[in-house]
Amino acid sequence: MTRIARRSLAVLAFLLSAGLAHAQYPSKPVRIVVPYPAGGTSDILARTIGQKLQELWGQPVVIDNKPGATGNVGAEIVAKSPPDGYTLMLADIGSLAISPSVFSNLPFDPVKDFAPVLMVAYSPHILAVHPSVPAKDVKELIAYAKANPGKLNFAVSGTGGANHLAGIEFAMRSGIQWTYIPYKGGAQAIADVMGGSAQVLFNGMLATYPSVKDGKLRGIAISSEKRFASAPELPTVAEFGFPGFETGSFQGIVAPAGTPKDVIATLHGTISKILATPEMTDRLGKAGAELRPQSPEQFGQFIASEKARWAKVVKDSGEKFE
Repeated sequence: MTRIARRSLAVLAFLLSAGLAHAQYPSKPVRIVVPYPAGGTSDILARTIGQKLQELWGQPVVIDNKPGATGNVGAEIVAKSPPDGYTLMLADIGSLAISPSVFSNLPFDPVKDFAPVLMVAYSPHILAVHPSVPAKDVKELIAYAKANPGKLNFAVSGTGGANHLAGIEFAMRSGIQWTYIPYKGGAQAIADVMGGSAQVLFNGMLATYPSVKDGKLRGIAISSEKRFASAPELPTVAEFGFPGFETGSFQGIVAPAGTPKDVIATLHGTISKILATPEMTDRLGKAGAELRPQSPEQFGQFIASEKARWAKVVKDSGEKFE
């Protein structure tokens, strides 16, 4: 047998084994990286989905929290992981798409370095305040902020993240000033507003609404296009003269770029079925999350559009984040 023939057989054997491996996916533990601390919206969703995947696959699904730099530490880990479907990331896509506009020398590109799997859910931001703040709606909050410029501390779950930009956009459009206080994650930001060290925040409804219902925070408004069925008492920000103000935690799952398409298809199909079950739709709906099913291609287009949208907000604000 010639050397060329032996090489051809070796290549054929590799391709066949790779195809078999993909057909048997997953054949070992799967890691879902959450680039934020435990307790936030992404973490809650990752653990909920991970448990269901583990039951279906019979393989361990490990949730690996890798916080730091507003999600960039975890995102870099995933971007540089082998593209085999065994390392995934569940993240706030808003934060992921914002990063190129607020951090220089970013070690990854949210469009080029990840393979989109699917949008998981949209959890609109709740604009909430500590109960001591003398404002019960958006107009009263703006009036108080204008009468006390810089007095309100705005809790940021990560510098340059989605809720930080929501605060910046709201401040620009309403003509107010507040002081941004950075934290290492949404759970920590919520805890400090409840404790009174900070007074106001925009944060994902899934993680924030329980504290509003308990009276530990006062919900002022919600940043969705229309009122949420699970929280009909919360008016939208748009209702107070801010048309088109829609921000929130757009949670999604991505894999490293180059992950085989059949693996992406398996992940998309399996997780889509999990999310479509009455148990999950009811559970997420009551918690304040809205399912937004998309194909991998549609999800990729959404990431690109978010990147362009927030680049404009950052440019118009003139804010410096480093």
